[in-house]
Amino acid sequence: MDVLVCVKRVPETGARITLTADEQEIDTAYLGFTISPHEECAVEEALRLVEAHGGSSSVLTLGPAAAAEQLRNALAMGIGSAILLETDGGEFDPAATAAAIVEAVGDRGFDLLLFGNESADSGGYQVAVRVAAALGLPCVTGVKGIEIQDGRVVARREASGGWEVFEVPLPAVISVKEGINLPRFPSLPGRLRAKKQELETHRPERREPGLEKVRLIVPQEAQSTVELLGNGPEAAPRVVEVLRELGVV
Repeated sequence: MDVLVCVKRVPETGARITLTADEQEIDTAYLGFTISPHEECAVEEALRLVEAHGGSSSVLTLGPAAAAEQLRNALAMGIGSAILLETDGGEFDPAATAAAIVEAVGDRGFDLLLFGNESADSGGYQVAVRVAAALGLPCVTGVKGIEIQDGRVVARREASGGWEVFEVPLPAVISVKEGINLPRFPSLPGRLRAKKQELETHRPERREPGLEKVRLIVPQEAQSTVELLGNGPEAAPRVVEVLRELGVV
C-alpha cells in the first residue's frame, strides 16, 4: 500500500512565543522548529503500515524552504520520499492549505493519507477533513488505532467509557492523535541518507483567505508567587500556620 503523511512545520512545543511589533506574525528570530507531536505519530504509523503490508511511504509539507528540515527528519526515520510545497513563508489558511495538497497529490493513487489530528500552533482540525471532502474520500479523525484488512481500514478512537470503531474502504483519509504509537528516533545512517536525498518541490498558488486576520494575541501567562517561610527550624511555626490555612492540619 502507498501511504502519504502530511506534516506541518511549527515552533518547538513548549517554546516561549512572542509576536512581531504589528501583531501579525510570530517572531521566529529565536525559535526552533519541529513538527507537531500528532504528526510525529502519523509518520511512525505510516512506517509501521508499510513494514507490515509492503508498499511505499511519502511525506509532504507546505511551507518555506526551511521546512525541508522537517521533511528530512521524516526521511531519516525511514520515509521513502518527500514533497515540499514551497511558499514564500506567507500564511496559508486551512482552505488554501487543503487546496494545495489536493492539487499536488489528488491523482497519485495513494491508498491512505495520514494527518496529525491538529497542528501544534493553530490547532484548526480542518485540513484533513477538507482534503477528504475535496477528493471524495472517507475520513476518520482523532484516531488511536489503525488496522488494514482486505482493502479496508479499521480505525479506532477513544470515546467516553470505551472505543468507537470505524470501518471504511481504501483509499481513505485518517487523522491520528498522539499516543497511537511511540515514534522511533532517526538513526545516524538515516540522517546521512536524508541529507543527500532529493526533495520533490512544487510552488502552489496561494488562495485568498476566506477570513481576515486582524491580529494575534499571546495568552496571558499564569501568575505565581513565592513566600519564604523562614530559615531552618525558625520556619516551623509558619509552616504549621500555612498548613492550617490550607486545611491540611
